[in-house]
Amino acid sequence: MKIFRPICFLVFFSYVQCQTLQRSLLAAALRHINSQNYLQENLRDITSIMVAQFLQKLTYEEVQTIVEELVDLTDKCKILKPHESPSECTHQLMTTFLEHICNNQGKAERQEFSDCCNINNKARLKCFLLYKKDDADDSDVFQIPNPEQICETHKENQVSVKERYIYEMSRKYPFLYGPTILTMSACYETAIHSCCQEENKTECFQMKLEPIRKYIREISWRHHHLCEIGIKFNHKVAKAVELVLLTKKQPKTNFSEIARLAVYIKNLHQTCCEGDVVACVLGRSQLMNYTCSSQSIPSSKIAPCCALPVPFQGECIINSENDDKPDLPSLPLSRFTEDRFVCKQFSDKQDDFLQEFLYEYSRRHSELAVPVILRVDTVYQNLLAKCCKLENPLECYSHGKEMFQRVIRESHERVKNHCDLHEKLGDAYFHDRLIILYTKKAPQLSAQELVMFTKNMAAAATKCCPLRDEQQFACMEDLAKLILGALCRRHEAEPINAAVGHCCDDSYAFRKPCFDDLQVDGTYISPPLSCDQVISLKENLCKAQEEEFQTEKQKLLSNLVKQKPYATEMQFQSIIADFAHLVETCCQAESSEMCFREEGSKLIEKCQSLLGGK
Repeated sequence: MKIFRPICFLVFFSYVQCQTLQRSLLAAALRHINSQNYLQENLRDITSIMVAQFLQKLTYEEVQTIVEELVDLTDKCKILKPHESPSECTHQLMTTFLEHICNNQGKAERQEFSDCCNINNKARLKCFLLYKKDDADDSDVFQIPNPEQICETHKENQVSVKERYIYEMSRKYPFLYGPTILTMSACYETAIHSCCQEENKTECFQMKLEPIRKYIREISWRHHHLCEIGIKFNHKVAKAVELVLLTKKQPKTNFSEIARLAVYIKNLHQTCCEGDVVACVLGRSQLMNYTCSSQSIPSSKIAPCCALPVPFQGECIINSENDDKPDLPSLPLSRFTEDRFVCKQFSDKQDDFLQEFLYEYSRRHSELAVPVILRVDTVYQNLLAKCCKLENPLECYSHGKEMFQRVIRESHERVKNHCDLHEKLGDAYFHDRLIILYTKKAPQLSAQELVMFTKNMAAAATKCCPLRDEQQFACMEDLAKLILGALCRRHEAEPINAAVGHCCDDSYAFRKPCFDDLQVDGTYISPPLSCDQVISLKENLCKAQEEEFQTEKQKLLSNLVKQKPYATEMQFQSIIADFAHLVETCCQAESSEMCFREEGSKLIEKCQSLLGGK
């Protein structure tokens, strides 16, 4: 069988490298999809996504029952005439769905939605959204389905296998956009079809399903992050993010077109984030149709995407590379810092003027990550707000260019220092250093939360730091915004401390520098713990896998830092090293339990000495 570029050749384009997938998988996926009737044929699945994302605790059978009850209304959305807007149909479907939950008290109580049912429709939807629980940050262990069982089910009922996959993905990732779930379900279905014909089914599943799982996990993280921006910050920030992303992707497209598309996409994100899956799928489809039907497709990188069927177009275009940077004159950008009429333009049409600056800056600096460009934009806004009050504003804002360069230089230096430290310490000790730093910044988090949060940060460094300079900078900034976004969502659900809240809420652009600069939370008073409470010496440590044992060591490290935040790193590491040595020694002893009891007392004594006799 001929090896080809991955199914991701377009679908997973910039997020996942899955060289093991074969051309036949893409061909099978494309054969199974009729692009003309795709939306109409999948409205039942779309409704299933909506139900499972809102009612995450329901069983597969219960979700299908509700879908059946909504199917009449869904059918009305199938037969819309070309000139009819789908918004009224989708709004009615969402309203009916929420009413259905509230009228069925058993389900409402089981899902803890009874408080939402006592308020009106608009507030009711927001209330329901607050109950969505995203498990994307939970255990990242890939569970391979039982090959024989799933192949037998697939043979008997292919629709059931796909529907169950949609159900599982929807309830696990409630903020993952519906169009992405539909696309990935097509990939999953064809992977199953292909693997069930192989002799070594388990190996085939591992090879073909693992890249799909990784892609879903990361893109869900990104979707949830976009939803957070829309909820936490004003619409200008959400629009600015879209404008930068679009301009970087399509730097040859004119400003008015980019600005118009940015508004449309911002609104589409809001629709998808609110869980209106039907409108989300239809809106994405309309956007792709518009993009691909343009007389000249806006980027050479997305032209191949438009030859694909409907479900693949969207993921392909979204994940395509930025177009080549055009050869642009410096004059259009210079006018923002050298023109004497800047303050008049800033005063007369502030939003349009600042958007145009963002557009011109982004198309000349497509190598920079979105947060870095937004930092430059924030500095420019603050500069004009200050300078335009002065007698000679030109003299003041003419220094803008140097200020922009300083913002980029400082951001770059932070990433470089971070990566230099990673190279110096190595993966394991670097992760330990992050645990110490972030336990001091956010000691209110549990040790388990701190270990998992810093694990993501350490993984980002492992991925980004080996890249060359510009790519390293963009990669770290891009992943940091997602990781810190997850931390801020945790703060939103259960406040951590005032300093963390300030970094989360004050400025999206400067969120990372704010967290970088956080010091020890002086307001935190740790619950008094003795060392025998902090150090767990049990026989089950001997059965732990390497990763589990690492987690136990790191939880111990975090708990020690909470008790004594001003102790030296060497003091902490000394106890951790003794703990690891003790476990290794006792697990080889004839009676590990007796060894832990006898030898553990010395470690407890050393720990008590560090904690000052607590």
